[in-house]
Amino acid sequence: MTQPAASGWAQGAKPAPDVIVFTNGDQLTGTLERATGDSFVFKSDVVGEITVTADKIKELHTAGKFVALKNGEKVTRTSKTPGTITYQDNAISLADESSSSTVETVPVKDLAALIDSATYGKEVTGNPGIFQDWTGGVSGGVSLVESTQTGQTYSAAVNLIRLVPSVTFLPARTRDTVNVLETYGKLTQPVIPQTTPATPDSVAKTNIFHADAEHDKYLTPRLYGLVGVSYDHNFSQGLNLQQIYGAGIGYTVIQTPVQEFDVKADVHYERQNFVPPTASTDLIGSSFTELYHRTLPRKILFTESGTFIPSWNDPSIYSAIFEAGLQLPTYKRFSLNLNLQDNYLSNPAIGFKDNSFQFLTGITYTLK
Repeated sequence: MTQPAASGWAQGAKPAPDVIVFTNGDQLTGTLERATGDSFVFKSDVVGEITVTADKIKELHTAGKFVALKNGEKVTRTSKTPGTITYQDNAISLADESSSSTVETVPVKDLAALIDSATYGKEVTGNPGIFQDWTGGVSGGVSLVESTQTGQTYSAAVNLIRLVPSVTFLPARTRDTVNVLETYGKLTQPVIPQTTPATPDSVAKTNIFHADAEHDKYLTPRLYGLVGVSYDHNFSQGLNLQQIYGAGIGYTVIQTPVQEFDVKADVHYERQNFVPPTASTDLIGSSFTELYHRTLPRKILFTESGTFIPSWNDPSIYSAIFEAGLQLPTYKRFSLNLNLQDNYLSNPAIGFKDNSFQFLTGITYTLK
């Protein structure tokens, strides 16, 4: 434990540490990382990262600069002046070193967050490029059979999400998602007993493809507008390609550190192209969707979603999709995934079934 150090430093010297003085007189040097409400996150070489409530702090001095956000303050991209922090008498004071004056004083009871100047510049006033700040995972699986029958099944998936800002302690402005899933399989079965002349082997194929992308613009911390596209191909239902282009609204019903539940609805144009002789269709419809994810003990991730897609210009045509999955961490960024997907189509191609179910297992690599 050391005495408070001066807030300035000579050019080229190592920045002075931040200092926290507890109400019992103990002192700790390190770095103030952020604050949310009356909880201050402080990192020290001695004790690591700790969270301290304001009632345990007598004084706090920082060399780094921060921006203070008040309760109820709307976070905009208008730049605010960062300042060094001094905490005393249940209030935060921000000082501008260049003018040696106090920029702002905020009582702790009115404090929503303290954000360091680098994070504020990146997450609030900055505008990330299209390829920045994506998180998510890449998955793959394979099954091989080599015997009288020969068969191969391959699956691959990419699930990406980008929140702006990317930190959880700031309200989201936008959210982008991209999901791609491909399952391909082929099973070759010889004729037994073989005939003379020889009868060709029978071949059964599976080819299921799905891709979607969505952009959400938050109107409030929970309500957002959305635009989205999706593409589906399902050899098992005679569907060459289904295209959907739509716009709508969504609402986050539940949002906690361990779980989130969203509902959303849209109005869209839908084009279904089937294998001949089934005619293609042009539809105006809607998608009604619910999405839920929860982090279970040992960082196991459970995800579930359901979508019902009726058409308004032809009520006899509708479809539905249900998905559920578990992601079980195994080693560093690698996880074992267990997923199921059920697709229902009320108007499959002639001779094809209306339901397509698949259960997939594989390995997921988390990107970030």
